[in-house]
Amino acid sequence: MGDKMWRTRISQHIDKKAYVRGYPLEDMIGNLSFTEAIYLVLKGELPTEKEKKMLDAIFVSVIEHSIAPPSAIAARAVISGGNSLHVGVGAGILAFGEAHGGALEGAMKFLQENVDKDPEEVVKEYLNKGKRIAGYGHKYFKEFDPRAKKIIEYAEKIGFYGKYVKFALEIEKAIEKVKGKKLVLNVDGAIASVVSEMGFDYRLGKGFFIIGRVPGLVAHAYEELVYEKPFSKRLDEDKEVEYLGEPPRELPERFKNRE
Repeated sequence: MGDKMWRTRISQHIDKKAYVRGYPLEDMIGNLSFTEAIYLVLKGELPTEKEKKMLDAIFVSVIEHSIAPPSAIAARAVISGGNSLHVGVGAGILAFGEAHGGALEGAMKFLQENVDKDPEEVVKEYLNKGKRIAGYGHKYFKEFDPRAKKIIEYAEKIGFYGKYVKFALEIEKAIEKVKGKKLVLNVDGAIASVVSEMGFDYRLGKGFFIIGRVPGLVAHAYEELVYEKPFSKRLDEDKEVEYLGEPPRELPERFKNRE
């Protein structure tokens, strides 16, 4: 290691020519798909055909999920305040958290740390400690998450149905057995199992969701910018807000008429 402040393995410029992971950027243009280029940037090497197809499917599975999630609401509310598209998209990304888009990292970490253990014992250990198992349970889907089901089926079809995917499905059964209640393997858990199978580090987890969902946020921000009036997202306090504070009251005399 040298003594320079900034170090990177991702890209460089040589004589004003850009190289990404060692490949000339100009050679990548028109030859690599966007997903292949994303794989290269994240992993350092070019993907196989099945790796490209699998990552393609994953990005499509998270590209959009209605106007209701916090990220879409945040993006549109910020645009409604009179801001430009990139500000709204940035706000949408900042709305990602443990309850929305953030479970991928936790699910990958869980799978990668426990995959060689007994599923039932792992579930008992987590439940006894009051620890949540990321990647399981969904507000709307109680029998199965259709996105997760499709991802698992596709992984099996093209050759990514390995120990992580099997373990993820075994954990789902173990949760129901130990807890007495079914918590479905959700889309985060399914993606976590497959990208773990592909050899990605869990610390990239949130990145997969961000990369996949940004196009949806761009669409929401653009729609709000073009088709809605500014400040149109102001709440109707009479209809939409329940006030729980103090009723109207007088300011004490000692605070009035101060010099």
